[in-house]
Amino acid sequence: QVQLVESGGGLVEPGGSLELSCVASGFPFSKFLMEWHRQAPGKQREVVASISSASGTINYIPSVKGRFTVSRDNAKSTLYLQMMSLKSEDTAVYYCHAPTPNFWGQGTQVTVSS
Repeated sequence: QVQLVESGGGLVEPGGSLELSCVASGFPFSKFLMEWHRQAPGKQREVVASISSASGTINYIPSVKGRFTVSRDNAKSTLYLQMMSLKSEDTAVYYCHAPTPNFWGQGTQVTVSS
């Protein structure tokens, strides 16, 4: 059974930090490119960052570049998103995604507010 389980979301003040994790099971995680997506209220889901199977290629959308860091530990089948200098516009539900087999996690809420 394929599972992607995100954790680490929560409420944080502007300028704060959070680290999200996504534990994968039921498929060969180490072989696949992985992505983090987010969906803010009333907006379309958007990709935030992607990382290739061996971490050799990493991409970010411009609005998070320099503040977010995506990484993975293939031995632990875990994807991470380190988020720093958080802004109110980062408020969203964050999802991990394996695009080739099209697997999605259930999402974790990140709220940036004072």
